[in-house]
Amino acid sequence: MNFFKKIKNLIISALLIVFATLSFSFKDDLFLISKNLDIFASVYKQLNINYVDQINSTKLMRNGIDAMLDNLDPYTEFVPESEIEDYKMRYVSSQYGGIGAGVIHRDGRVFISDPFEGYPAQKADIRAGDEIISIDGQIIKGKSNEEVSQLMKGPSETPIKIVVQRNGKQLEKSLKRADINQPNVSYHGMLAGNIGYIKLDKFLENSAQEVKDALVDIEKNNPKGLVLDLRYNGGGILQEAVKIVNLFVDRDVVVVVQKGKNPEKTITYKTFATPLAPNLPLVVLVNSRSASASEIVAGSLQDLDRAVIIGQRSFGKGLVQQTFNLPYNSLVKITVAKYYTPSGRCVQALDYTHRNEDGSVDRVADSLMNVYQTKDGRSVYDGGGIFPDFYVEPYQYHQITQVLVNKYFIFDYATLFSTKHPTIAAAKDFKLSDADYQDFINYLSDKDYNYQTETEHTMAELKAEANKDKKFDEIKTEFESLKAKLSTSKKNDLIKYKPEIKRVLENEIAQRYYFEKGRTEQGFQYDLELHKAEETLSNLTLISAVLKGEGNYKIIGKPGQMSAQAE
Repeated sequence: MNFFKKIKNLIISALLIVFATLSFSFKDDLFLISKNLDIFASVYKQLNINYVDQINSTKLMRNGIDAMLDNLDPYTEFVPESEIEDYKMRYVSSQYGGIGAGVIHRDGRVFISDPFEGYPAQKADIRAGDEIISIDGQIIKGKSNEEVSQLMKGPSETPIKIVVQRNGKQLEKSLKRADINQPNVSYHGMLAGNIGYIKLDKFLENSAQEVKDALVDIEKNNPKGLVLDLRYNGGGILQEAVKIVNLFVDRDVVVVVQKGKNPEKTITYKTFATPLAPNLPLVVLVNSRSASASEIVAGSLQDLDRAVIIGQRSFGKGLVQQTFNLPYNSLVKITVAKYYTPSGRCVQALDYTHRNEDGSVDRVADSLMNVYQTKDGRSVYDGGGIFPDFYVEPYQYHQITQVLVNKYFIFDYATLFSTKHPTIAAAKDFKLSDADYQDFINYLSDKDYNYQTETEHTMAELKAEANKDKKFDEIKTEFESLKAKLSTSKKNDLIKYKPEIKRVLENEIAQRYYFEKGRTEQGFQYDLELHKAEETLSNLTLISAVLKGEGNYKIIGKPGQMSAQAE
């Protein structure tokens, strides 16, 4: 048990060395640290010695650490040695050894959802929709996601044998694992009107170089403008964001400032290289899932009046994390600072320092937001993400569409469709015919895609209250009549919402033939934010007026629903 005392003494000794030359005001802090470490170690010791049942000391310590960090913010976390590889894939690099395929779990069974083009699974003709029966002789049914992942992963060039089921037949596939590298830039190319497009999914290692390579390729076409798509991009490495801004902004310009309690964590990041495209008209797409490094890029380009931002209000994560190595190959990721865009605003939406009594955290109210000025004097806001210059109402899918997706009827029909149709039109042009859609309706004839509408939910509550008051018999006839009308109305939903159901179905089918690239290209047809970006980039006078705040154009509307319009 001297172990605990040694750990405590080591920590205190280190702190004494650090603070020895500083103000004596730290004495109380050092005493509290020593006191609390002593108490913690003593509790841990007494539990291990005296608790009535056997204790899993590792689990007990992990629970203690997690509980301690839960009082801070959701981004401060402890990572034990067993989770280091997964951590690196999420936050550092997405390269790993495996077969190159995504999977989904359904009722204890595992299906291939997305074979990656050019990797072992796709080369071995393993397809989306195939059910995995076994891996190297181990039956897969009932295994957890982590167990399946471990079986599929492994060093490059190691053999793996997978049995899949397709159309009722079992097929054995022998292949070799490879180094799988999921790119940060999942797609780049040219849109109508000679406009370039780059879809950046994450800010992991090499993301800035990938954006640069994509931009170099696009510039060969002498583009009229560029769309940088950061929707659903949850962020990543701050320095990569700075490099990406530098592609469009001159050197020695402040991109972001991080400020922490520790003076060493207060750092100003500036551009440091000659930009690749300093004058190319630029639109950045964001939505409510664009966070962290995405907001640094969008916010900085907005503050510097370098890009028009289109979409919805971004997530609002203005916190910076840093990892610190711990003993036994573990680490801790700690929020060390907040970041501020060039105008001086912080986009953090939630104040984790001041929690409610129940532990919940509130968003910053719009009325409490502060106004800042861009380089040319436009008004921008803090406290709740990046507000777009042009707000586009996000499309809300109806319940019927959500049910068809969540119950995998869309997924399964796409698999069935691909077995009947050897080829389809190019992804950008692919659309289902009316006959194809009718075939989908026929496919659903014996499927349960029922759902409860808000009206039905309200009626169920009404019936319960009526029964409680013993009044239901008085309204039963009218109640049953209304219920029947609602049922008939729901049956017509497949026709009523045909356009949006077709849209989702077409997208899933395109993936079967053209992989993730096809899914992206097929989605261009219905992408409202992208259409707004194309429209904006076709009007350079509008872009100039918005970015400079000149002429009859000004930013109007409440935060979160802002649009540039002519007065």
